Amino acid sequence: MARYHIETYGCTSNRGETQQIEQALREGGHHPADGPESADVAILNTCTVLEKTERNMLKRARELDAETPADLVVTGCMALAQGEEFREAGLDAEVLHWDDVPQYVLNGECPTVTPDTETVINGVVGILPIARGCMSDCSYCITKQATGRIESPSVAENVEKARALVHAGAKEIRITGQDTGVYGWDTNQGESLLPELLERICTEIDGDFRVRVGMANPKGLHGVRDELAAVFAEHDELYNFIHAPVQSGSDDVLADMRRQHSVSEYLEVVDAFDDALDYWTLSTDFIVGFPTEDPADHEQSMDLLRETTPEKINVTRFSKRPGTDAADMKGLGGQTKKDRSKAMSELKMDVVGQAHEEMVGRTSSVLLVEDGTDESLVGYDEAYRQVVIVDAEERGLEVGDFVDVKITSHSTVYAFGEPVKRAPLAD
Repeated sequence: MARYHIETYGCTSNRGETQQIEQALREGGHHPADGPESADVAILNTCTVLEKTERNMLKRARELDAETPADLVVTGCMALAQGEEFREAGLDAEVLHWDDVPQYVLNGECPTVTPDTETVINGVVGILPIARGCMSDCSYCITKQATGRIESPSVAENVEKARALVHAGAKEIRITGQDTGVYGWDTNQGESLLPELLERICTEIDGDFRVRVGMANPKGLHGVRDELAAVFAEHDELYNFIHAPVQSGSDDVLADMRRQHSVSEYLEVVDAFDDALDYWTLSTDFIVGFPTEDPADHEQSMDLLRETTPEKINVTRFSKRPGTDAADMKGLGGQTKKDRSKAMSELKMDVVGQAHEEMVGRTSSVLLVEDGTDESLVGYDEAYRQVVIVDAEERGLEVGDFVDVKITSHSTVYAFGEPVKRAPLAD
């Protein structure tokens, strides 16, 4: 039986793919190594979202190839979209699809042990990839070349996977995918099955747990926005959180990006959740410096950020990715992109800081999910906002606890809180 070492880079969906690879390997009798130097096979699950990321992936692959006697397997988005990069680098590596990695390591052998169904990170967080692929064709995106069009397992299958995670100890289920909002479009005549999936997870699975829904493009959310917001409002198991990357506040730029949604559709999604929920988190992404973005387009993005005040914002400078249509466009100067990124990032900190300032004094239910520095623990409140409890271990708290916490201060992008003692129940 092989000893394996696996490294994962990129998004939560990629980590979900790694979990599935690891589960298959363990079911085949293989075991994790202490590090790459003691492994029989090293697996690099790659990301390729930015040019800098691509360079880092090639660098890490060279390091693993040179520093370990293990066989090297490269998988993930860069492997699928740019596998030739690893071959041209002269690496002695197998470049494989995620699905093919377990069979390569198993080498045709039959499982010899009882399947290990433990797929829960830190004993608390279970990652549930509900589908693979997307229905978009963004002009700048290389990931589509790796993942293809949406492929959705049935609602029943995903409910059973969620139930297995809860039975394995998960207190937080992170639903992931390249675009969770279009889950089911391939099997349900272009209509999202996400509301039904969330409803069934919340009503059919026993236990104390919370569910976080991962990235969903505005187009997929728009068609089910009222239905989806109503499901969130009804079930406490769901974090009041959506990640809907708008990417630009200009309809002209969105058209050049081939994003499928308009600014008004994005705003209608936000309005639906504003109407249904008193306390929730909007997370979104902006790409700054797309080749056709002029100063007026950039100001429209700044205005949209001010108007919607997302509590979590990712700002990324445009980066040309090989094989995409946007790579052939004449780009903006590096200084222009730098200046626009700086301006938006400063505005972002103002908006996010204000959101966390408004949390101070609020009492929330926080699920502790990981260790922090020293004896602190880190968790998330009902709206999936990060809360740190200092000296948590001294207070007898541990990862996996649900704690009532009063927010006492913040550090712009996360909050600090003190546990609140509950009054004893009357006899």
